[in-house]
Amino acid sequence: MRVIICGADLVGSSIAAYLSKEDNDVTVIDPESDRLVQIHNIMDVNTVTGHASDPDILNAAGANDCDLIIAVTENDEINMIACQIGHSLFGIPKKIARIRRQAYLDPSWSNLFSRAHMPIDVIISPETLVAQSILQKLAIPGTTTALRLADGKAYLIGVVCMEDCPVLHTQLCQFDKLFPDLSFSIVSIARGPQNIIPDDDDMLEVGDEAYIVVDSKHLRRVMAAFGHLEKEARRIIISGGGNIGLSLIRKLQEEVSGLQLKVIEHNEKRAQYLSEQLENIIILNGDTLERGIMEEASVATAETYIALMNDDESNILGSLLAKQYGCQRVITLVNNHAYYPLVGPLGIDAMISPKSIIVASIMQHVRRGRIKGIHNIRDGEFELMEIEISDSSSIANKNIQDLDLPSGVVIGAIIRDGEVIIPKNNCSILPKDHIIILASSEKARLVEKMLCVHVDLF
Repeated sequence: MRVIICGADLVGSSIAAYLSKEDNDVTVIDPESDRLVQIHNIMDVNTVTGHASDPDILNAAGANDCDLIIAVTENDEINMIACQIGHSLFGIPKKIARIRRQAYLDPSWSNLFSRAHMPIDVIISPETLVAQSILQKLAIPGTTTALRLADGKAYLIGVVCMEDCPVLHTQLCQFDKLFPDLSFSIVSIARGPQNIIPDDDDMLEVGDEAYIVVDSKHLRRVMAAFGHLEKEARRIIISGGGNIGLSLIRKLQEEVSGLQLKVIEHNEKRAQYLSEQLENIIILNGDTLERGIMEEASVATAETYIALMNDDESNILGSLLAKQYGCQRVITLVNNHAYYPLVGPLGIDAMISPKSIIVASIMQHVRRGRIKGIHNIRDGEFELMEIEISDSSSIANKNIQDLDLPSGVVIGAIIRDGEVIIPKNNCSILPKDHIIILASSEKARLVEKMLCVHVDLF
């Protein structure tokens, strides 16, 4: 597959890394040659210096025989024009664009992106995606990760095993006897920097982060089994009233009742704008690193503090201060992947990685086969795939024990006729099954090949 990626920032370079590792012909366009040199030195891609909205630049990048264009520059208008030119002049069959400005996404203007006007096949809204991810974490308190799967029939949750976790030092093969009426499976264990695909003899240790696929009907009971009985937060402080913060607030107001929301915004003009846009929300203008503003926000009695500022260091430090002042739980947005290993040991309860969320959303539309969803786990260490099995799939009508799955790949659940099945070795996979597969990043391509149905390209 020939792919043009417009934009070489964190998102663009991450997508290029994914696709280039999987034997695709990838070309990256960016006006900053330094970025392109850095990318070219670490991955097997072609590069073209220039603006992606320039037809000559797109032509030089090979748009004439391109299968897919992914426009993820930091400029919405360039992304839209690149897709328009890719369609009108070069006939590129699939076009994906990152659109950040909410005015473009207003339902009133939905006709803008129709095939007759600006034919973009997939629009990625970072603010909406990140806000939705935070909303899921708030809905299931005590989780480091909370992913809704199979239209809500199942979840992937991440939980840290504390000293009081009831299932510590218990072989995983014993869990069926301990919890015979609960449908869940542990698909991965993070132990410090180590990522483990567990077998039946493995045991959970203090500090482990267990990733669990669970039937939604059993979610609360499974959380309790792992020592997490936290209640949903009703007193929430949001630090940072930018586009992500505003999108989150509006989603919370639409979907959750009985909340007491407070927002701390450093920029005075933005704080004034928020106060004009939002009702029944307390807006405080100040710096979250100052004790006075945190006390004014009553952080000591808050159940959750959410750090959504544009600066990673401020988000991390603000979160640590909120915990020190008595806040029960903190959720922290972090862009720089160099900080990810530090977040858990520092005591931050859940981390939000916009890059991982956006990349996973885009990759969902790139993968072949009947892939209904892709989620990044631990900043891309693993991919969680939701896949519908077709009649012509190579694994249809086979037992799991006969699949010869490579190491680093595990089937976490099968959804069949609306019911969640935790698979055993003698369990068969049938056409129309919806399966949940966890694969290490280097094995994701093997899973795609194993399940690929060529007529389902894109």
